[in-house]
Amino acid sequence: MRVADIMQTRVETIGADDRVADAVATLADQHVSGLPVVDHRGHMVGVISSTDVLQLLSESADSERRGEILEATLVREIMTAKPVTVDPDADVHDAARQMLYGEIHRLFVEYDGSLVGVLSQSDIVGAVAGAKL
Repeated sequence: MRVADIMQTRVETIGADDRVADAVATLADQHVSGLPVVDHRGHMVGVISSTDVLQLLSESADSERRGEILEATLVREIMTAKPVTVDPDADVHDAARQMLYGEIHRLFVEYDGSLVGVLSQSDIVGAVAGAKL
């Protein structure tokens, strides 16, 4: 089975120069734990995850200060640059191994340098549970 067979094709993105507060809102609205970060040309330059946000917020014990931090911090300041990606024609087993060994929760799917989808651990579990894999 190929990654393209089970990946999600509707992928929300966030800009590198957007505020972390906007990323938090999008993460919550979309019920996802990570977003691809794109530059002004729409090319993926990183990923921001809920873990990145939690690490940022852990720097302050004051709840009021946390809100200020979210508003004042740009996505580019806490994102993971150069995220691991996968080709849509890659084998799902290979992608799963890549996620397992790299301790990665999701792989963004790129084709010819364009973001075309995302493959999460949940997508793989769903394929196994549905006997697709």
